[in-house]
Amino acid sequence: MPERPAPLPWRSPTGSPSPSPNPGRFPVVGGDRPVSGPSRGSASVPVSPASGGPSRGSASVPVSPASGGPSRGSASVPVSPAPTGPQGPGPSDPGRVPPLGPPISALPAPGDAGPAPAPVASGRRRLPVVLAVVLLLVLAGVGVVVARPGPVAGWLGDEPESASNAAGATPEPNPSDVLAGPDPNAPVPTPDGVRAALDPLVGAAVLGSRVNVSVADVISGQTLFAKGADDGTVPASVTKLATAVTVLAAREPGYRIPTRAVAGAKAGEVVIIGGGDPTLAIDKKGYYPGAARLDDLAAQVRTALGGTTPTSVTVDGSVYSGPVYGPGWDADIPTGGSGGAVTALMTDGGRRDPGAEHGAAARFAEPDLAAGKSFARLLGVPTDAVKRGAAPAQAAGGTPAPGTELGVVQSPPLIRMVDIMISESDNLVAEALARQVALARNQPASFDGGAAAMDAEVAELGLPADEITLSDGSGLSRRNRISPSLLTDLVRLAASPDHPELAGVFGGLPVGGWSGTLDERYRTAPGTAPGAGSVRAKTGTLTAVHSIAGLVTTADGRLLTFAVLTDQVPGGKETAQPALDRIAAALAGCGCR
Repeated sequence: MPERPAPLPWRSPTGSPSPSPNPGRFPVVGGDRPVSGPSRGSASVPVSPASGGPSRGSASVPVSPASGGPSRGSASVPVSPAPTGPQGPGPSDPGRVPPLGPPISALPAPGDAGPAPAPVASGRRRLPVVLAVVLLLVLAGVGVVVARPGPVAGWLGDEPESASNAAGATPEPNPSDVLAGPDPNAPVPTPDGVRAALDPLVGAAVLGSRVNVSVADVISGQTLFAKGADDGTVPASVTKLATAVTVLAAREPGYRIPTRAVAGAKAGEVVIIGGGDPTLAIDKKGYYPGAARLDDLAAQVRTALGGTTPTSVTVDGSVYSGPVYGPGWDADIPTGGSGGAVTALMTDGGRRDPGAEHGAAARFAEPDLAAGKSFARLLGVPTDAVKRGAAPAQAAGGTPAPGTELGVVQSPPLIRMVDIMISESDNLVAEALARQVALARNQPASFDGGAAAMDAEVAELGLPADEITLSDGSGLSRRNRISPSLLTDLVRLAASPDHPELAGVFGGLPVGGWSGTLDERYRTAPGTAPGAGSVRAKTGTLTAVHSIAGLVTTADGRLLTFAVLTDQVPGGKETAQPALDRIAAALAGCGCR
């Protein structure tokens, strides 16, 4: 093997100073109170959906939104159904990572890798590849940990480790591994081997006449299978992968969305200003774990008002603009329970009953006014004294003066909201996150503004923006178009050690036969069993549209990224989804060499 070129300069993930806050992206509430989280840092991808998150002593992305956020520790990406013992030891210094070597493209191919495939004819810019060992460490969470306090601790809102120790808290043990990680020495599948495995499956009649597919090796970036890979296809909820990557890049993982209350222009008037937090709860019985609460905000307001009795509530949702329903949405979405009106102020994702299970939950037609009325009841204000309006500019006079902040509560960190969006395929959370991309890029917080901002963020990340055209952030719109190869590029970019802030994408990805929207799949359908525990992916479903994109580990232990998009399916999900699952299961069940 020829001698390697000189390594790239090493960058410490924990020792570099944090840059100054960007006032354009990280607004300040109430003078010196920053809304944003810390600057970008280093994080490992979570490992076990069963662990509920990491234990103390190292940092990783939260896994289960149902747990109310992670406990403290480390875990690895669940990629194999077989239980396994603890991971191998990491570097001698857990606060450091190995120096970066040359890009894979500069290294000779392994002896068993076979000839490089012919390039796909396309003018698209391919994602640059990075050092295999470092990338695998990021994906598997093996050996690279970030000691608290660190960037991820700040993203998740944790207190410094020293504070817990000072209080006499006993550190929790690390969770045991549940599923095995990928093998860094596993052979790379060959394009011929992958083609032999997939050709009979992608042509299944139940998938219709447009089945566009991209399969690539995560470490090297080598394209292993491409069929219509660069063609824009209706993605359905797989759109949420793009929403997750762009909001984490634009806002960063620790950012929190504020909901504020200020004094109105009239005595006793309280103005509640929605910042776009869809997880806001009325009280401790809210739908989303760790949510900000209106009863906490009301308590702050009563304290700030002193002896002044509140007499009316004004709802200010002006941070959002444009229609409340998305372009290209099916007619039944506003009332079908999977979607709803998108407003800057809402509670429990607009749900009428926060105790209802995820799925077809009844939503308020005017969630902003419904939230305003709930806030009024907490303040002892009649609900007929609630109206929409604008917060006054801060002015002198009055007690308190108009525009004076009376209280503020903040959402969970975006990294947790991304986890919820992906694991539950939550459409209202997705639309709120798309608008955060718009606000971060100084665009209108609307469907059009969010879509344009996401497209721009994709281009800024160095990906082919001509292969994505969006109308919303949830994937409910039939006007959305994304190519399968852009999706596999997004997954690889999120795994890159150069973008640790994007690793939150992986925490909520459902696991085949295990969690989320894949909980009941890869269990009983013929030909899908190898995908149980080995497939970790986002799914998408609209009438005649079925899609899946994410990660899969081959039988040899090689980690691949894949995307399969279909938008002319003749039948229903009962036949289409098993056919899609057989494609990913074929990758999981073979060495494809």
